[in-house]
Amino acid sequence: MTNEANASETLKRTPLFALHEELGGKMVPFAGYEMPVQYPLGVLKEHLHTRAKAGLFDVSHMGQADLIGPDHETTAAALEALVPGEIAKLGPGRQRYTMLLNEEGGIVDDLMVTRPVSGEDDGRLMLVVNAACKVEDYAHMQAHLPDNVQLEPLEDRALLALQGPAAAAVMGRWCPQAPELGFMRASSAEFDGIDCHISRSGYTGEDGYEISVAAGKAEQLARTLLSHDDVEAIGLGARDSLRLEAGLCLYGHDIDETTSPVEAGLVWSIAKRRREEGGFPGAARIMRELRDGPGRLRVGIEPEGKAPAREGTEVRDESGASIGRITSGGFGPSADGPIAMGYVQSAHAKPGTGVALMVRGSARPARIVELPFIQHRYFRKK
Repeated sequence: MTNEANASETLKRTPLFALHEELGGKMVPFAGYEMPVQYPLGVLKEHLHTRAKAGLFDVSHMGQADLIGPDHETTAAALEALVPGEIAKLGPGRQRYTMLLNEEGGIVDDLMVTRPVSGEDDGRLMLVVNAACKVEDYAHMQAHLPDNVQLEPLEDRALLALQGPAAAAVMGRWCPQAPELGFMRASSAEFDGIDCHISRSGYTGEDGYEISVAAGKAEQLARTLLSHDDVEAIGLGARDSLRLEAGLCLYGHDIDETTSPVEAGLVWSIAKRRREEGGFPGAARIMRELRDGPGRLRVGIEPEGKAPAREGTEVRDESGASIGRITSGGFGPSADGPIAMGYVQSAHAKPGTGVALMVRGSARPARIVELPFIQHRYFRKK
């Protein structure tokens, strides 16, 4: 038996694996799982369908866990010792994006934190972390939590994402409360008789939902959503191009343990109180960068012509000096051209700045542009 076959045997499968195969999904290794990179529709059409109607994504490989303490104040304080986000003032039914940091201010992982809407769950926080990082994340948190706060990974849950302008109408057909939910709000819910937990959030720049459901009910819920004419199954390929157009970071590429939230342009996720008080790992570096500015910044980069610039491509200034590297790049179907993100020295980060991308030894012209490449269309309650 080949090494490749041995490696494939170690890959995990989500509760929707059989459905992916039935739908013709092209399965590839990703973060330790067999995941669909695309379906017969193809990456380009899957991307455009999500922007026009609604795409269904299997994100069950992500890590779901509960952080449980005696009350919200205690649990929030325990998490705030590990992240720079404002957790203490997180209201019931609210969700927040934040990051686990190391002592140097680098990003161990980024994650979503939700406070359940029910008062019966006081002291519980719901976490969603990246698939490739979840084992290390759980160990990191458990090593630093006080004795009265426990981390409980949820191995029996699936996670689905429905994204696109038709998502609210589709969800409303089987879950009437879904369209009433505000952006970054969350609630327990019933979807066509199935108990689940929904949040109005996602990773595409579009309106949409993430749906946490018991693993045994995931396929039933997915089939129901796919029965709607506006919904198509979407793979990892389109998920990546959608999030790149939306200017959203991919952990291990655009952010990692060497990157600070300030360099990454994620200062908006650090509340004023946390910026002033500190009290989280790497606070000294982050507060210094907030005061003096970082040496480099994450920027959007638009290559001229039609050839995309891939991850790792060197960025040079117009004099030929190296000033940074691309961390994510490809073709943006909605942007209708090549797009990229990367880090450049702060002096060269102003939108409109001309740069050169070194592709196979040749310098190709490009320019620094504002992020995101497409306008976010998150739902905002009036």
